[in-house]
Amino acid sequence: MSRLDGRSILLGVSGGIACYKAAEIVRLLVSAGAQVRVAMTRNACEFITPLTLQTLSGHPVATDTFDLTQESEIGHIRLADTAEAVIIAPATANIIGKIAHGLGDDLLTTILLATRAPILLAPAMNVHMYENPIVQENLARLRAHGHRVVEPSSGFLACGYEGKGRLADPEVIVAEVAKALTVQDLAGHAVLVTAGPNREPIDPVRFISNRSTGKMGFALAAAAWRRGADVTLIAGPTSLSTPHGVRRIDVTTAESMHRAVSAEFERASVVLMSAAVADYRPTRVASQKVKKTAGPMAIELERTVDILADIAPRKGRRIVAGFAAETESVLANAQRKLREKHLDLIVANDVSRSDAGFEVDTNAVTIVSVDGNEELPLLSKTDVADRILDRVVTRLSARTSATA
Repeated sequence: MSRLDGRSILLGVSGGIACYKAAEIVRLLVSAGAQVRVAMTRNACEFITPLTLQTLSGHPVATDTFDLTQESEIGHIRLADTAEAVIIAPATANIIGKIAHGLGDDLLTTILLATRAPILLAPAMNVHMYENPIVQENLARLRAHGHRVVEPSSGFLACGYEGKGRLADPEVIVAEVAKALTVQDLAGHAVLVTAGPNREPIDPVRFISNRSTGKMGFALAAAAWRRGADVTLIAGPTSLSTPHGVRRIDVTTAESMHRAVSAEFERASVVLMSAAVADYRPTRVASQKVKKTAGPMAIELERTVDILADIAPRKGRRIVAGFAAETESVLANAQRKLREKHLDLIVANDVSRSDAGFEVDTNAVTIVSVDGNEELPLLSKTDVADRILDRVVTRLSARTSATA
């Protein structure tokens, strides 16, 4: 989940059929730890009740500039001042036009004129309305003034048409809010992440693999994008959805992962090798399904390429980090790999633990480098990802200072 603990978010809801999705946006923001206030236009109240959003957010919903109770403390200014980010979802063509031309004729537009927080707009409307040159000019004007636009998606629309104009998925909107509130300390950097297992085929229906799900690598990719990086994720077989904003390349075997890493390596300034790469593969792959026999079956294995050992000598000024999933002598094995593979960092964890490593959402790792070790307590993989990236940013800054 995005990092929004304790952040104050104002959700503005304008009147369109996509208003029903505002409930899920509020739920996701609250689940991410945010303090959520909601302001609604009068037309929005025709699609979804303020009571629904008040129940989900845990705070009264602001609806009327002239409500004596809501405005007893000049409520629109208080909302404008306390918000750390404002997201308008759905943003209709009408409210986009008002904001673009500085109008403040209701509670929500008045708040937007008064706030100094970053403003994000998530348009939702008929495809022809969205493509209208005036709407596009208004959006361009808002972008030029620093407002962020969360692009609508394409698909079947409530009006019966099909095309671009659907409100972005609530998960995407929440991710964009989190990015707007995150220091962009990886802006300008291309980050390459590997994640997940490999599958080495035995025959057309069987393979050798491991328990990795890719959750740690996907968390790293999402966190790096949130911090401003251009992120490429090379993923082994996994059911995980691609993090928003991340370019994904799917691979299967260690050999195909090696090819993908080699192809992307040159453009990356940071390489995070979190994949559980297969160390061995069958020397022969049967062309047909191997049948059961009465006796035992032996499979001869051969080493796969060591991707880290191959790329690390060519790293130049890149930051290259590896991962050591161990079940014994965790630190000793990690330190050996750090030296042998000439890495900047290696992240070591004991995957025999039930609450860390594979198939869970938490991890307990030690970040090992020549500068010393940093042992982290049990954290969510999102938090672990940010702690790893903190170390990466520190090393990038040190290298920049050394050449200044």
